[in-house]
Amino acid sequence: MKLRIPPGRGGRIWLRRRLAAVRHGLDVLDRKLRLLRREQDRLAQNAERTKAEWFTACRAADEWLLRVTRLGGQRAVRLAAGDRTADVRVHWADVLGTSYPDRVACTLPDLDAAALLPITTALVPARHAYRAALRAGLEHAIAAEAARIVAADIATTNRRIRALEDRLLPGLEQALAVVELSLDEMERADADRVRRVIGTRPEPPDG
Repeated sequence: MKLRIPPGRGGRIWLRRRLAAVRHGLDVLDRKLRLLRREQDRLAQNAERTKAEWFTACRAADEWLLRVTRLGGQRAVRLAAGDRTADVRVHWADVLGTSYPDRVACTLPDLDAAALLPITTALVPARHAYRAALRAGLEHAIAAEAARIVAADIATTNRRIRALEDRLLPGLEQALAVVELSLDEMERADADRVRRVIGTRPEPPDG
């Protein structure tokens, strides 16, 4: 990137301000990176925990489905399933501009246990097991997505820091060194000219 530096002393002031802004930006990004890494550790642990809970809930639901199938056949499963939907709402959190899913609320239709009992008594606990598996799956889905989003933002923040440290900051520092050297040479040259002018000025006559 080619810098458009103002000429003269204005260029030195401009470069110093740009350097201060870049260094401040690096401080902010470094602080964000530390916070995101701490959050990433927490989210990764949460994703592993919810994954284990989801797998456990799915195994329990599968066991109850097997019991229902043995007792009432596939017809019992179809009758129990019916046409039902769940209302799912995802709530988001924000850490220094990074938004990710934080928690989920799931509302399921009321369970009519009395209607299921004539088919087979196993349907009621089976329905409860599948509801638990659904909620566990939703919890794991948002936990895994949150961990993915934060990991991606960490990678992006790292790239920004490297770009500033490896390219922009050295370029500004080098440009400032060149400008300051040029200004020093100009000031020395101006001082030499002043001394020469003073040295060649005729002495005033006495009396």
